[in-house]
Amino acid sequence: MVNRNILETEEAISFVKDTFSSNLSDALGLVRVSSPIMVLDGTGVNDDLNGVERCVTFPVKQMNDQRAVIVNSLAKWKRIRLMELGIEVDRGILTDMRAIRPDEDYSPIHSIYVDQWDWEKNMDPQHRNLATLKAHVNGIYNSILKTESAIADKYSDIAPILPQEIRFIHAEELLQRYPNKSPKERENAVAKEYGAVFIMGIGGPLSNAEIHDGRAPDYDDWSSENEDGYRGLNGDLLVWNPVLNSGLELSSMGIRVDAKSLERQLTMRGDEARKQLFFHQMVLGEKIPQSIGGGIGQSRMCMYLLRKQHIGEVQVSVWPDEVIEQSRTAGIQLL
Repeated sequence: MVNRNILETEEAISFVKDTFSSNLSDALGLVRVSSPIMVLDGTGVNDDLNGVERCVTFPVKQMNDQRAVIVNSLAKWKRIRLMELGIEVDRGILTDMRAIRPDEDYSPIHSIYVDQWDWEKNMDPQHRNLATLKAHVNGIYNSILKTESAIADKYSDIAPILPQEIRFIHAEELLQRYPNKSPKERENAVAKEYGAVFIMGIGGPLSNAEIHDGRAPDYDDWSSENEDGYRGLNGDLLVWNPVLNSGLELSSMGIRVDAKSLERQLTMRGDEARKQLFFHQMVLGEKIPQSIGGGIGQSRMCMYLLRKQHIGEVQVSVWPDEVIEQSRTAGIQLL
């Protein structure tokens, strides 16, 4: 854990964000774009996360009280934007996403305010494979490594701790390795073992008829069979966080659904009614580019790289009185 006053922390946060976003843009071939904090409700454009969380919605006076919704992420909006901007294959976009998720459970790594780098890349349909997924994971991880190195050069009290390579494992392999552990316990075990790991195939059913973690059926492809004989072309990037003594998810990403995988996943989840929504019609009609993309937590990245104990040390949010008091007792400075 590294102690700094709030102004020094704010300066360090800016350094992390500027450095990482520049490294990421260079690694993946991304251009920065503007993005919305809200979209119209009922279009299917908003990210439904696990499909059960409430969204922040409000009526728009000048649109006859048509309802808008604060985005949960920009997973679907970005694909439409790739088409609108005419982004060529193997190029992509990067934007700052801001969201409010009122159903988040507070913890040292969870807030109802969410900030992340959202990126999306136009992809040749012939590249729907694990090699493409892994290449982009490596690009992201190398950007994190370069950022950690830059921080160590700037701040003498922070030393690099990340391994030079990230490891890959499928959620099914993880289940077979730790059959008596919960998904979170499996994540902690493998993150501690490897230091940095990408868990693939999240959202699809495993051999125990359960899923490793929830995924909506209409953005990541978690059901297509891949070259390793498992299913899924998506996953989560985790690192071992010695400050919290646990694994820390920094990114969720994947190759996005095409028409076939969207049909299959909507059927698997009993959610075929979504086929009539604007976004889903675009995918089923093959009117928007096939793509790969994801989100990378900005506050989590800052928290990890600056060796902070609590996400409230690197972002401004609202906290229950008990969290404020617990933080004060522990010497944690919430922004």
